Amino acid sequence: MKIKNSILFILVLLLVVSCDKKRVFDQYKSVGNAWHKDSIVTFELPKLDPKKSFNMYVNVRDNDAYPFNNLFLIVSLEQPNHKVKVDTLEYQMTDPDGQLLGDGFSDIKESKLFYKDKVNFTQKGIYKIHIKQATRQTGKIEGVTTLSGILDVGFRIESTE
Repeated sequence: MKIKNSILFILVLLLVVSCDKKRVFDQYKSVGNAWHKDSIVTFELPKLDPKKSFNMYVNVRDNDAYPFNNLFLIVSLEQPNHKVKVDTLEYQMTDPDGQLLGDGFSDIKESKLFYKDKVNFTQKGIYKIHIKQATRQTGKIEGVTTLSGILDVGFRIESTE
């Protein structure tokens, strides 16, 4: 049954990717079965047309082992001049009944989480995105050391045209 689900998932993914004309960059990295609070997922972005603007998204693949209804992330955009713009973001991950939000036919859900819109990459050189989880339990100062249920973290850039 798992093989059948995997094949179906791959076929649907191929169909979606082949019809995806706005996609400029879309990459995932595995964080294993739990995302450690000190683990930073980094993406080196491709060279992008400085005359165009882009929308950016954080993608997350999670499963039923995810224990919270929201997700806190710290996302940093490192520019070629080494200046870093840091954002702390919160995303709703479940509906009011506790069911995971996102797309998927199996127990794995994929969420496309908005990050920034109409961004221009005008500097020459390499841009990088750094993503780390910053989820905390209610009433506790220390962050969750290992966040279970998050399988992969991705980053996506789409053309606005």
